[in-house]
Amino acid sequence: MGKRSKIAWTDSTWNPVTGCSRVSLGCLNCYALPLAERLKAMGLPSYQNGSRLTIHENLVDLPLKWKSPRTIFVNSMSDLFHEEVPDDFIFQVFDTMHRADWHFYQILTKRSEQLLKLDPRLRWGPHILMGVTVEDSDYLSRIDDLRKTHAVTKFISFEPLLGPIPNLDLEGIHWVIVGGESGKRARPMQPEWALEIRDQCLSAKIPFFFKQMGGRDKEKGGRFLDGIIYEERPEVLSKNENHCHNIHYELRKLC
Repeated sequence: MGKRSKIAWTDSTWNPVTGCSRVSLGCLNCYALPLAERLKAMGLPSYQNGSRLTIHENLVDLPLKWKSPRTIFVNSMSDLFHEEVPDDFIFQVFDTMHRADWHFYQILTKRSEQLLKLDPRLRWGPHILMGVTVEDSDYLSRIDDLRKTHAVTKFISFEPLLGPIPNLDLEGIHWVIVGGESGKRARPMQPEWALEIRDQCLSAKIPFFFKQMGGRDKEKGGRFLDGIIYEERPEVLSKNENHCHNIHYELRKLC
């Protein structure tokens, strides 16, 4: 925990909560649940309960120990707004994010109803990016819930993208991430689905980040979309990144 993350759109991960439960189609092949069981078998203290949801009070202050600014994905191994996470603990996590405000934080949830319920009691800031995961058009209500919150910086992760999503309402959204599912049981993503979202982001002038094509071998699938690697980020993150901001990299494969 705290080391350089392999997730392309963040620097580090912080997991004050581990373990989760499946809530929608996008969770079917979740990487976190089997990984938690493997970490339990390896004897890691934070994963003694495997994939069962567990609160880690001893980790709630961890970002305060990281003195160099970084972008932190909060709960890569769980969902902060899981129904079993006590409200008071969520408030503690938000308190840490404000006390360690030299970092940027990225929170993702599929439980947008719980997010919206707690929103009036949460203290937001531009350094706290709040996002929802939307895997297909059946879950667009999560975007509506996110839009109703007081989060300053809002984003959507269409990963794993499992179907086309035309006619997106991107009002009030500051960033979009798209990615295909990876792993042995990966459900295929059609490139045109991702291109359709890209075009809608371009039209709305919203930063677009393409994480991966996915598939059984995600390295083979690569990060190219229509011959381009898209690594756009919202303006608020530009201070904390070591690469160019809002640029398309056109990389051609050597024959």
